[in-house]
Amino acid sequence: MGDTSIRQRLAAILAADVAGYSRLMAADERATVVALDAARTVFRAHIESGQGRVIDTAGDSVLAVFDTATGAVSAALAIQKELDALGEAIPQNRRMQFRIGVHLGDVIEKSDGTIYGDGVNIAARLEGLAEPGGITVSESIRTAVKGKVGAAFEDQGMQPVKNIADPVHAYRVSPGNGPAPKATTAGGPTLMVPDKPSIAVLPFTNMSGDPDQEYFADGITEDIITDISKISGLFVIARNSSFVFKNQSVDIKEVGGKLGVRHLLEGSVRKVGMKVRINVQLINAETGGHIWAERYDRDLEDIFAVQDEVARRIVDALKVNLTSSERVRGEDRGKVNPEAYDYLIRGRSCIVQFSAEALAEGRKMFERALAIDAGLAPAYAGLAIAYCTEYVNGWNNAGQSHLDRALELADKACEVDQLGAASHHARALTLMWSRQLDQAEQAAQRAIELDPNLSEAYGCLGGVFDFLGRHEEAIRLFEQALRLDPQFDLWIQACGRALFALKRFDEAEAAFKRRLIRRPRSDVTRAYLAALYGHTDRHEEAREMWRELMAINPEYSLERMQRVMPYRNPATLDGLLDGLRKAGLRN
Repeated sequence: MGDTSIRQRLAAILAADVAGYSRLMAADERATVVALDAARTVFRAHIESGQGRVIDTAGDSVLAVFDTATGAVSAALAIQKELDALGEAIPQNRRMQFRIGVHLGDVIEKSDGTIYGDGVNIAARLEGLAEPGGITVSESIRTAVKGKVGAAFEDQGMQPVKNIADPVHAYRVSPGNGPAPKATTAGGPTLMVPDKPSIAVLPFTNMSGDPDQEYFADGITEDIITDISKISGLFVIARNSSFVFKNQSVDIKEVGGKLGVRHLLEGSVRKVGMKVRINVQLINAETGGHIWAERYDRDLEDIFAVQDEVARRIVDALKVNLTSSERVRGEDRGKVNPEAYDYLIRGRSCIVQFSAEALAEGRKMFERALAIDAGLAPAYAGLAIAYCTEYVNGWNNAGQSHLDRALELADKACEVDQLGAASHHARALTLMWSRQLDQAEQAAQRAIELDPNLSEAYGCLGGVFDFLGRHEEAIRLFEQALRLDPQFDLWIQACGRALFALKRFDEAEAAFKRRLIRRPRSDVTRAYLAALYGHTDRHEEAREMWRELMAINPEYSLERMQRVMPYRNPATLDGLLDGLRKAGLRN
């Protein structure tokens, strides 16, 4: 009788390994191990989504088996797309890139799930033919999935394969027309283009010949994003994600795909004395064709008029219907004091650097702006956020007085500009951290009404719901914030925190690891991962994660975290503390 513990069957096999793994390990062993662990989480999520099963993850490799060729290729495309998106913030020479090979053939499967045979060997050889970040498949796969997945196939010819008698016909795979891979929670790569007109504004080029003027070009870009973001008929990508492409030579179609938009605005700024020249062009991201271009030569005090004109041209070109309130808000805002405006955008450039030193400098810039123009609402809002951020992170000796001052400034911003979404967002943020969660919810809702594309407001409202214990609602809002700002790691962290509170540990782990790829030195993400490992009986991994945390920030304090996090039910944090106790990291 035959051995019933094994069976032969047809299956799709995916084989992958890291390109240049030894080089990455030699350069930074710890960072490489963390990145590999995070990448495997991405593999596992998409393999399971494609009805596949991970067989082995020895060394730097991944081996998986699928019941269908379509599931295997869809998973491979989604994996490479997500890993590519996650690597955007990492220098090219430090990015972890996988080669993937996929084959459809006979395998021998044992009762314990192990597979072997020629099918596995061919998949492994195809993987060796793939480029870093690429996919190579066999003729059998191409035939099985053609017309069923969003992919294009480039013939690589007949390839001799070690220990296989006949050459294998190989094809290089790239994303193409067809069904898109399924998106994943907390920062997955597949971004469906919205039904409404969609746009991202790429960082304007500084043409002033003075590198110190870079902040000014960035400030103009940010203001244009803010202006068009308030238009409900548009879908607008947030600043953080647009600025990932700063100082890069970009492929318009690729950027449009990564951000999930149909249009891109790009331009340049030249500031000389009190004069400014701004060139802008609107581009169809799907075809690369130009829709319109314009040049503006103005006095610096008329900078708001230029921004308003650009917004109107975009609205006209994309045939967007404005609401009556949007038409009123789009009317001429008058002139601006050039010196106050300069201090304002210098302050904003400090805020996004997210460090104690930059926040202190940013406060000085906002205060100088307000000393010149006491009616500049964005400066009050920026100053409020600076004080609040210092309090939350314990920077610059911040205490309760910082939070009190932040709330005063946010209230003043709303008083000066009742229709300013940024003012209401600043108020929502400071109310949330002041534990006034019901009022914070109202303020965040008002910010979203005034600016339906304000990712920060969705994220803040998600935070409010998370702290109220409404974690499922919080996750939906964090995902909305992440769609508007797909490159911003903070929403991934927040989503992981809510998933952790719901004890959805697999999804939380995936989110936290994605966050570490974007922000490798995060201490709070490591604290949550250590607790998660404690809950899932991976105590040595928990202790190693805690050692990494303390190496990054020896002064990290769980007691301070308990004091600052404004949960309505303080017991919500018990899950974090219990996980650490299980791993022997707390008494």
